[in-house]
Amino acid sequence: MGVSGRSPGRAERLELILERDGARCVWCGQEFGRLVRPTTEHLVPRIKGGPSWIENELAACRRCNAARGHVAPDRWLEECAARGWPANGQRVVSQLRALDAAIAERGGQRRARSYLEAQLRRFDKRG
Repeated sequence: MGVSGRSPGRAERLELILERDGARCVWCGQEFGRLVRPTTEHLVPRIKGGPSWIENELAACRRCNAARGHVAPDRWLEECAARGWPANGQRVVSQLRALDAAIAERGGQRRARSYLEAQLRRFDKRG
């Protein structure tokens, strides 16, 4: 929740995410600037029940956000590696765990839980 007791809007969440993670695309590593604009990237896609919470969002460039679409984070990290991009897998896993903790604390998000749990299992298997 924001300081005023309301949930932060998209622009405010993006600003908070950039402060938290830095000004680079989580997938391709490009630095954000005038030509490379940041977007909010949902780890658990909204179509899969993912909330628009800062714990479910990372900063990605428009190209990567559009290219990923609804591909699962573990599969998209593999695709990034195949493309030679320095994706930040550690940040992705950290945010998946942060989302898991936020859902445990706040409740709800039934649709997102199964998707999230499957992703965490896949990452745990990788080691």
